[in-house]
Amino acid sequence: MTKSITIALITVTLMLFSCNNSKDKTMETPNNELFPIGDKITNGYFTGNAFLCLLQEKDKNNDFALGNVTFEPGARTNWHTHPRGQVLIVTEGKGWYQEKGKPAQVIKKGDVVNIPENVEHWHGASADSKMIHIAITNYQGEENVTWLQPVTDADYNEVNKN
Repeated sequence: MTKSITIALITVTLMLFSCNNSKDKTMETPNNELFPIGDKITNGYFTGNAFLCLLQEKDKNNDFALGNVTFEPGARTNWHTHPRGQVLIVTEGKGWYQEKGKPAQVIKKGDVVNIPENVEHWHGASADSKMIHIAITNYQGEENVTWLQPVTDADYNEVNKN
């Protein structure tokens, strides 16, 4: 074996060993979920515990961001809009999607929600189930979301009576 191949094998082995033994909870995939849970979202635009695993940032080839979002039971986004729309692909659990002025819709594993541009909406887990979705969020320039007011507990509790 040449010296460069040996060094390459040692490097790859050390990288794999380091990743597999990480104590960082954000790198684990609990319960055989598709992606790691990611980092807790602390931007003030979510109620409850939600986590983001960023899968693809906007770059010169992709005018969108792609993320796996985990909502614990009761967690939800604020009302918000997207200047060029968003697509949600639910991969686990049960949750809610609601557009302003319309009844909330149940969303569950396998559902795809195509959200038109500038439609005020919110989404999140049901009160009794976590919900995980992949979000594909398009950009207009450097903007991909406009955050608005929180969904009130009263409104959220009313949706969960259904």
